[in-house]
Amino acid sequence: MKKVGKILAWVFGAIFALFVGTFTIYFFNLDMKAVALVEPFLQKWYDNLPRKQTV
Repeated sequence: MKKVGKILAWVFGAIFALFVGTFTIYFFNLDMKAVALVEPFLQKWYDNLPRKQTV
């Protein structure tokens, strides 16, 4: 019975840690801040790709 309790405590702890992590990302809008940092590098990359069709 102790083993089941330890497993349940670990599972609930992991779920709680995941919740806290995702809530922090949501609250501080960290996903969009990360995209804003990466966007210039991605624009350079995609602007230099060869095109099959010209406008």
